Amino acid sequence: MSQAQTDRKSSWTFLTNHSHVLVCIARDPMIRTRELAVRVEITERSVQRIIADLVGGGYLSRERVGRRNRYVVNPRLHLRHPIEARCYVGDLLAFVGDARTGLSIEI
Repeated sequence: MSQAQTDRKSSWTFLTNHSHVLVCIARDPMIRTRELAVRVEITERSVQRIIADLVGGGYLSRERVGRRNRYVVNPRLHLRHPIEARCYVGDLLAFVGDARTGLSIEI
């Protein structure tokens, strides 16, 4: 495979940055925005905007624990796009979860 093919192949993903942030938070509810930015490969400011979107939409809630935030995912909300609106957030998290991560969401 040529370098151009490799670059094209890695330049997009099936999931959005919003879903990447949500999955990371579901795996580690005490994760810091800095670590989220590194894992998702976006800026900290982008992570902050995404978290604000998710909190505003009811997909996440946050509580202060000392100097940190603890996030709680609401697995019972429907996904936003009409194509997958019949599915729940919990379905997405269950789909991308596996034995290695220990991710398990009850619906």
